[in-house]
Amino acid sequence: MMREKMIRAIEESPDKWDVIIIGGGATGLGAAVDSASRGYRTLLLEQSDFAKGTSSRSTKLIHGGLRYLQQGNVALVVEALKERGRLCENAPHLVHHLPFLVPNYHWWEGPFYGIGIKLYDILAGKLGIEKSRRLSRRATLKAIPTLKSEGLRGGVVYYDGQFDDSRLAICLAQTAADHGAIVLNYMKVTGLIKKNGICCGVHATDLESKERYQLHGNVVINATGVFSDAILHKDNPKAKEIIAPSQGVHIVLDKSFQPGKTAILVPHTSDNRVLFMVPWHDRVLLGTTDTSVKKSALEPRPYKEEIDFLLDNAGKYLSKDPSRKDILSVFAGLRPLIKASKAENTAALSRDHTIFVSKSGLVTIAGGKWTTYRKMAEDVINKAGAVGGLPERNCITETLKLHGWKEGLEPQHHFSTYGSFGKEIKTLARKKKEWSHRLHPNLPYSAAEVIWAVREEMARSIEDVLARRTRSLLLDAKASMEIAPYVAKLMAKELKANGKWEKNQIEEYTALATHYLV
Repeated sequence: MMREKMIRAIEESPDKWDVIIIGGGATGLGAAVDSASRGYRTLLLEQSDFAKGTSSRSTKLIHGGLRYLQQGNVALVVEALKERGRLCENAPHLVHHLPFLVPNYHWWEGPFYGIGIKLYDILAGKLGIEKSRRLSRRATLKAIPTLKSEGLRGGVVYYDGQFDDSRLAICLAQTAADHGAIVLNYMKVTGLIKKNGICCGVHATDLESKERYQLHGNVVINATGVFSDAILHKDNPKAKEIIAPSQGVHIVLDKSFQPGKTAILVPHTSDNRVLFMVPWHDRVLLGTTDTSVKKSALEPRPYKEEIDFLLDNAGKYLSKDPSRKDILSVFAGLRPLIKASKAENTAALSRDHTIFVSKSGLVTIAGGKWTTYRKMAEDVINKAGAVGGLPERNCITETLKLHGWKEGLEPQHHFSTYGSFGKEIKTLARKKKEWSHRLHPNLPYSAAEVIWAVREEMARSIEDVLARRTRSLLLDAKASMEIAPYVAKLMAKELKANGKWEKNQIEEYTALATHYLV
């Protein structure tokens, strides 16, 4: 997947597209896979990097959503559980089963949560994964030795899916490209092209070369998540806003706070959400919050009270209370929730996806979540095909194996995310001795993975490599800052960039990473 080849493709054929997709997050990339695999000529444009926004800042779970079951949204849970099962089959190198333990400190919690979780198992049907079970107090502490033992009666264990969100996003971009799609990062859509009031293309600017393009297609899809309203206003300046962004914050701790491979689900926090404490890439991920924000941003900042909320609630369940000095990284993401006039808070807003078709024929999809990206893509391409008058073709993604598909890999190891291409990175590492070296003692990544990210995964900046191709920024923000100069040197040679580029990249990344430190 090379950006230079993608640029040449749009220069040679600016008028050939069946489907043009704006947005390179989970929704847009999923739509590109669906569209291209049906044989439609597909173009995807992303203003920044793939999964730069919400899609790289999730809780790293592929799940039905016990909270939605609690709220009575059974249809959403059933759909998500089915998609969870399909994704486990279609991308076993990226999605794996993870046990979740609900600790019980009151006599009624065992039967109460046990019944709800059994229903969760049943709703998954044939696409279910492992069965839930009750645990004794002793077995609960064996699974998670760092749980507070005072008053503990036992626990309930159930299973859901875990994944690496930005790695799945890159996999989707590669899968779309495998099926003939053109996918471009750092290509900003600046306007819509209309003919007789009908949307028939986009104006776009390459943020690297500053070249401008007019690209024509039968139908345009707005899949820009929290930025959906900005595109809708390009179509119609008087369009009503549809997005109510909600901020979710996560903190990352050393694995000593929760050793082992079992996650903790706290079913009730003070704001009536659930709290996850999840083992992830040899760390522990705590999340999340649900805070209404007025303005969408590519780099949302966590609020002090959100960090305190997570630490306080985690401390109620862990024998060792985490503090601010224990935080390795903190990050925030924005959910693109659909506005509802009577909703009192963002936690009450629907997580379902919604598709709008403007008078101009612009198709907008918003809402949803990572777990259901494939179904969202199927729905929006069905709608786009009808709007754009495309030949009717069946969706094939229910059983489509994603790029690098491979079974039998160690799911907790970061290297499994490369799937069948892992052997090629190992071969690359042997070409130069220094490429086989780890970038930092506190991080699992090698220099070869930086080279691979540039050559094969369209990484264009230090941030692309350290935040999304690897997860260095999230795993240890301070360590990622320490290796930034070396990563810049490796990348500059690959990209044929000069010393000024290196200096600017280091300064920009350092400024960014500082906000991930507490």
